[in-house]
This record gives sequence, structure tokens and C-alpha cells, in this order.
Amino acid sequence: MDGIVNVDDLRRAAKRRLPKIAFDFIEGGVEDEDGLNVNEQAFRQHRLVPRYLVDVSTRDQSAPLFGRTYASPFGIAPTGLASLFRPGADLMLAAAAREANVPFIMSGSSTASIEDLAKVAPDHGWYQLYAARDKKISEDMIRRAEAAGLSTLVLTVDVPVHSNRERNQRNGFTRPLKLSWGTKLEALRHPGWLAGYLKQGTPMFSNWAPYVEKGASADAVAAFVASQTAAPLTWRDVESFRRLWPRKFVIKGIMHSDDAVRAASLGVDGIMVSNHGARQLDRAPSPVDVLPAIRDAVGDRLTLMLDSGVRRGVDALTALCLGAKFVFVGRATLYGATVGGQAGVTKAINILRREIDLTMGQIGCPSLDHLGPDFLLREREEDWRRNQRS
Repeated sequence: MDGIVNVDDLRRAAKRRLPKIAFDFIEGGVEDEDGLNVNEQAFRQHRLVPRYLVDVSTRDQSAPLFGRTYASPFGIAPTGLASLFRPGADLMLAAAAREANVPFIMSGSSTASIEDLAKVAPDHGWYQLYAARDKKISEDMIRRAEAAGLSTLVLTVDVPVHSNRERNQRNGFTRPLKLSWGTKLEALRHPGWLAGYLKQGTPMFSNWAPYVEKGASADAVAAFVASQTAAPLTWRDVESFRRLWPRKFVIKGIMHSDDAVRAASLGVDGIMVSNHGARQLDRAPSPVDVLPAIRDAVGDRLTLMLDSGVRRGVDALTALCLGAKFVFVGRATLYGATVGGQAGVTKAINILRREIDLTMGQIGCPSLDHLGPDFLLREREEDWRRNQRS
């Protein structure tokens, strides 16, 4: 990994290691995949205006969140089926987050268990809840996360129905898998990945296995998960889960300011403004574009976080200038796990951390509490236009 200097280098290395069917699962969006480009371009529309003659000889990127101080203003977002890309990747992500002192959110479609997470990263692990159609399953998962001592529950609400991921359909990435001979032959060109896959077998959704008959295969458990998820959630469910969960409670997937206000009224501790990495609704706006309106609507009534489209350290700082308190990255650290296991995740974290540090120095920002819309050219121009109209 010595020649890797940025996240896109990790991406290319992951592409070389993985067969197309696996890499497309990481990389893909839905339908025309417009949303993937929208997420990245939304960050690039903003320009940071540097302030010089500021003492930036020391720079502090530590960030407070829910009573803890993390080493950087970003964490690892939930990414499902991680062990398909490297066996044991879920816990490698957790361990790297622990060592870097950043939060890690275990995916609701993880191939490791809540209990495993609590052993590896008890102080840095959060759990993402994909609500089940059988409410007793969701309630039991919440109790398991509480018993494991996890600090934060993240309820994902942006999967009301399963999405139309056309890359997966073309590749036969379904359950059970429907692999063409071409797909199988292409996988032979990736022996490093293939050796791990053959040794491990089809990854098991470990958190769901207790709710299926004992001894069920990984495919049977996956079929059960597919039948249970994309559950019809309502605000009543949010109220119910809020009552059941005694610690920090976050809703992931909020994109409308009215929904953010409703969440605040129900005692939600934080929301993650997210379009699921452009993997659900292809014509959704970027979270960066809706973040200012949500910030204005809720103020300090809850903690604002963001994911989707963060590819550089400067993206994290841009989101913080727009009102987020923290951001999460998914693909970047998953590329790292694919390429180099825990060391690869650490590489991804360190790349982003270094970019944040250098950008803070370039713009005249010695600590994150200095950040705000005054650093953003686009925001300053819009303020000027508003003043001219008034």
C-alpha cells in the first residue's frame, strides 16, 4: 500500500482485487446512477475561502459527539456484506476505528454479530437497525445492543422498499446467487479474493441467524432477511424504539426539514442526513444540498450528521461549514478493508485525517470550532444576493 496516496488509489486497488460482481456491489448506485455523480458534484460546487495571517502552526481536528471526543470529525458508516470483500472485514473496520478513536457503525446486514462488535470495539461501536417486519425481531435486536453495552442505536429509515440496483441484476447478485459462466470465469482472474471466498464460503448475516431455524444456510438466512427488511416504518415505530432504547438514538436517512423537526420533537438525539450513498432513490438530492435547510429548521435541538459522497477530507470540512457536527464515510474504508484488511482501513482513515489537517492549515482554521459558512464562497455569495434583494 506504499504507493497509495488518496482514496481513489484505494478504489482502483480494490477494483483490481475484486471480481466485477463484488466490486459493482460496492461501487454501484441504482438505475441510471445519476445520484452517485450528484453526491460528489454537490461537494465540488462549494469553494473554501482561505483566511491568511492566522496562526495554524498547531491544528486540532478532534470533534465532540454525544459526550465523547473523537480524534477526527468523521466515522465509519455502515456497509453491508463487508466480509464478501475480505473475510472478517466487519471486525477489521471496528478494530481500526477503535485504534483511530473514531466511531464505527455496524451495518444491519453485517456478517459479524452485535456481541462480536462489543468485544472488539466496546467504546466505539454503534449498531444500525434495519427494522424487521416482525417487530419482535427489531425489539430483540435493540435489547441485544443494549445488553452488549453499545452507546448508540442508528435507525435507518430510507429503505421503505428494496431499490432497483441494476448492476446487481446484470451480475446475478441475488439470493440465491444466479451466476453466469462469464461471471464465474471472471472471478478466476482474482485469485487472492477467490481463495478467501472459498475458505469462508457465502457470508452469513450473523445478527439475523438467531431468528431462523437452527442450522439454516447462509442463503436461507439471506432470503429471510430479504423477506423481513424494507419494512413499512412510521413515526409510531420511531416512538416505540425511542422508548425501548435508553441511550443515544439516531435516525439515518432524513432528507426533509419537516422530518428533522418531527424527529427532534420525539426526543431523537441526532439525525444523519443521507441518501444511502445514492443506493435507494436515484433522483434524490445530495445531502449536502439539503443540509442548510435542515440546520435552519432544527438549530441545536439535535445533533446533525451527514454521509453520502464524502471522498476527501475537504468534503468533511465542507459539511461542517454547512452545519453538520460530524460526517461518516462508507466506501473509502470499505476499499481499505478490501485492499489491506485492518491496515487498509487504517490507511483510509489516515488519508482522510491528513487531508483534513492540511486543508485546515490552508484555510486558516486551527480548530474545528472556527468553521462556519464564512469559509464557503457559495454561502457568502447567496448571503450577498439575499441582502441585495432586501
